[in-house]
Amino acid sequence: MRPLISLPTKPPSYLLGSLLHRIATLGLTVLTGCLSVGSVRCDETSRDRSVPNIVLILADDMGFSDIGCYGSEILTPTLDRLAKDGLRFTQFYNTGRCCPTRASLLTGLYAHQAGVGHMMNDYRKPGYRGNLNRSCATIAELLHAAGYQTMMCGKWHVSRFIDREGPKHNWPLQRGFEKFYGTLHGGGNYFNPVTLTRDNQFVSPADKEVDYYYTDAISDRAVEYVGQASRSDAPFFLYVAYTAPHWPLHAPQTAIDRYRGKYATGWDTLREERHRRMVALGLVERKWPLTPRDSRVRSWQQTPHRRWHERRMEVYAAQIQLMDRGIGRIMEKIRQVGAEKNTLVMFMADNGGCAEEIGSKWKGPHIPKTTRGGNHVQRGNDPSYMPGPEETFQSYGIGWANASNTPFRLYKHWVHEGGIATPLVVHWPDVIRQRGKLTHQPGHVIDILPTCLEAAKVPYPKLLAGYKLTPVAGESLMPVLKNKTRQRSPIFWEHEGNRAVREGKWKLVSRHPGDWELYDMKADRTEMNNLAEKFPVIVKDLSQTYDAWAKRSNVEPWKR
Repeated sequence: MRPLISLPTKPPSYLLGSLLHRIATLGLTVLTGCLSVGSVRCDETSRDRSVPNIVLILADDMGFSDIGCYGSEILTPTLDRLAKDGLRFTQFYNTGRCCPTRASLLTGLYAHQAGVGHMMNDYRKPGYRGNLNRSCATIAELLHAAGYQTMMCGKWHVSRFIDREGPKHNWPLQRGFEKFYGTLHGGGNYFNPVTLTRDNQFVSPADKEVDYYYTDAISDRAVEYVGQASRSDAPFFLYVAYTAPHWPLHAPQTAIDRYRGKYATGWDTLREERHRRMVALGLVERKWPLTPRDSRVRSWQQTPHRRWHERRMEVYAAQIQLMDRGIGRIMEKIRQVGAEKNTLVMFMADNGGCAEEIGSKWKGPHIPKTTRGGNHVQRGNDPSYMPGPEETFQSYGIGWANASNTPFRLYKHWVHEGGIATPLVVHWPDVIRQRGKLTHQPGHVIDILPTCLEAAKVPYPKLLAGYKLTPVAGESLMPVLKNKTRQRSPIFWEHEGNRAVREGKWKLVSRHPGDWELYDMKADRTEMNNLAEKFPVIVKDLSQTYDAWAKRSNVEPWKR
């Protein structure tokens, strides 16, 4: 899809007042000649009802098979209902890591183009500044300029947090959001999250909030924002970025108890059961073999401390169920205000399951030394301490991450399918007619911004606030939502030297610092049969395509 570069000649009338008010300060492209202030009635209450509300929901460090409608045993009734009434993508992709995905999701650009090619470190290279640059525009900036109410709850993680007195120029309110409740940092304690912020001010859970839990707090604010937005006739954009189920393994005991004994048969059995369900659901093909268990992981029968391992997965499952419960509350509020039919809801994850094993020497502002009540926090995956309460700081580890990413291999960080495959559930009753169906058409998080803009009838400008914008890299999903075929251009990845390109059925991929591998995604999406030696011409062509993309997208050779 070619980027739109000028405003429509006849935008919906409810947009005009807001547009004319913001043109001078935002520096959008010049209005076409027929849009005259003297001849237009600027009435924001006269809304074009075909323009939807948009709710974008992002899970953190969640694998491809971790929700019920994608084959999981974890209870996710809300997401399952959205899938039943909407559309599921089987071949949708993220970037393989949290902050690059968020940068791409918000801007419609590859992360390096937006300045967030790695994490929040500044490597003094254009693609690796650890901050959204001014050559990109966020969904919120563009929709807000077009008259949308813009609100965010949850994890930001696309600006460099220096200290509590550091610059705020890239905080949510400075990048298009009118309201924000969440965290600037990438992870942390669910009972007392670091860098918790309301709008532009740091806040802390009130002492009286003895039951404070970050996932619930994100949901609370989102419900509140929907209620407030419903009092206006202008549409709203709500971005809900949960930290669940990112480590640490924190959840209320009552939620953990629901899964007691659920994982007693271990990760091998879990992978097999999920795989069978995924095949039955049509999410994966039977001819694609289930990848072998990670060689670093023992069989369940040979694994010591099995009760501790069970508990790790019990907490992880509870974190996902609590997120789903919160999404249910948001959807119920949208129904209560009569907005469900024309609200576009999209749910996805920022990367695959995370195999990181937390060590006792891990440090950082996101790992507290004490609880809110002053108790010592035991850091690290120590089987002597059961995860779940605030006094612990643990992760669920390699074996369970391998199960989360069923049937694929590898994890967050890498760009084999286990690191980049995400569920995408899209719900929009007024538009999606093929309800409960699957689509096997590929897509990428860079496609979200152009989808939102097309749905909202908002063009992508050449300029924003006087800055020249990089043309959008994504391609709208609207044809897919309308049950049409979309010819997707090649999709690219690079993270920490791990690189890939997918064009049609072919995927060329490399695990840094290894050689290129070639896979036929129709015959072998689990990447078990490397065809690089058999088809050297395809490897050469795709590698040249990748190199050209890397050069124009600010990708640098990776050095640790």
